[in-house]
Amino acid sequence: MKFSIQSLYTWYRDVLRNPKYRWWVILGTLVYLVSPFDVLPDFIPVVGQIDDVFLLTLLVSEVSGLVIEGWKARKGEVVTEVPNNTEGSTSSASTIDVDAVSVK
Repeated sequence: MKFSIQSLYTWYRDVLRNPKYRWWVILGTLVYLVSPFDVLPDFIPVVGQIDDVFLLTLLVSEVSGLVIEGWKARKGEVVTEVPNNTEGSTSSASTIDVDAVSVK
């Protein structure tokens, strides 16, 4: 199995977007950030904070994306997922105004 930062990011994003596990992932991330046990110990200057900064950045960007999507859904816009050409990941590239679309 090949390990990469992109695969870790994709896994984290997919688990966070699953409503069944969302709050557990958020809680686990916050516990990890305040926990004295880290992959890279915090007492090592600079290097110790790299994993914390990476995880915090990932959490904030994904949760803010979920909030924005939820806000758009409440406004009446539907976010569609379109495949991206990089390793099968998806990104929300376009929105469709629900009021402008008629379903027969």
